[in-house]
Amino acid sequence: MDHSYDDIINLPHHVSKHHPQMTIASRAAQFAPFAALTGHSSAIDKASETIEE
Repeated sequence: MDHSYDDIINLPHHVSKHHPQMTIASRAAQFAPFAALTGHSSAIDKASETIEE
């Protein structure tokens, strides 16, 4: 078993003294509009139509 993180695994979670903690709603809002595969499903559908023909 790899023990690469044994020296840091039990350290307390860092809390910034300068930046307030972000709310869960704000964190979710950052990633909600992200769509890495926009148009992917339509490309798959188009490819499968070509194969079926």
